[in-house]
Amino acid sequence: MKIAIIGQQDFGKAVLEAFLARGDDVAAVFCAPEKEGARPDVLRLAAQEKGLTIHQFKSLKDPEAARAMQSTGADLGIMAFVLQFVSQEFATIPKHGTIQYHPSLLPKYRGPSSINWPIIKGDTETGLSIFRPSDGLDEGAVILQKKTPIGPDDTLGSVYFDRLFPMGVKAMLEAADLVVTGKHTETAQDESHASYEGWCRTAEAKIDWAKPIDQVYNLIRGCNPAPGAWTILNGKKLQIFDSRKTVLRRFADVPGKIGEVTDVTSQGFKVTAQGGLIEVLKAKVEDGKKMSGGEVAQAGGIGPGSLFGG
Repeated sequence: MKIAIIGQQDFGKAVLEAFLARGDDVAAVFCAPEKEGARPDVLRLAAQEKGLTIHQFKSLKDPEAARAMQSTGADLGIMAFVLQFVSQEFATIPKHGTIQYHPSLLPKYRGPSSINWPIIKGDTETGLSIFRPSDGLDEGAVILQKKTPIGPDDTLGSVYFDRLFPMGVKAMLEAADLVVTGKHTETAQDESHASYEGWCRTAEAKIDWAKPIDQVYNLIRGCNPAPGAWTILNGKKLQIFDSRKTVLRRFADVPGKIGEVTDVTSQGFKVTAQGGLIEVLKAKVEDGKKMSGGEVAQAGGIGPGSLFGG
């Protein structure tokens, strides 16, 4: 089939390479313009290396973008990790329209941080959806869905890189074949089950040690590796990545004050939260590098009695 890839970064590159590997004709690649000083888009670099036609429009709603898509003669548009909005004029130009990847089980978790939030909220399952882009945000008809469990110690990194990324590449190939051969179904999203979550960024990643231990642990997991859950010690920001939790069922068993370091080892240090302890195994202070919790404690003078918060 002849396709047009719309996307960016590693997932877009992986989708491009998967279609090329099985012999599909990539008529053009549409990727967002790179901001000054940002690292080069690996999708653009891959397309450039393969001698493919590349378009970089500030807006895919620009009439020029529609004309560029028209010139491809594509059978299908493939939207892989796209942060730009497309118009219906653009999306419906290919012979069989356009399909889009979203890493959640739509209509749940519409929005840009749809992998972080299910983990942060303690869900035990997530997945991906291949759907038709519409004028709404992640609101179009669903063509294909795949599910994956969220384990109690899964992180954003393990859920995405180990499962949703490779599953998503395969699902795009599968959905493309279904659509082009006319074997697909399109199911309208049930608005009564819809939810939207905005970006999970620095403000959303701040740790409140007074929250129940499960909520603190889920926030750390859902922000690992990005944006990195964080706290303050002596006026400096500390980002926490790898961690373990210990739930203590009796109030009398919880040592120290909320946010207090109660133990330090060569591996890490333990911080008290509501109902248990978080053992910090990997962290980073401000503009420093990631180190083991033990190394961070030693370098930052963190010891029993140190108090996080602020």
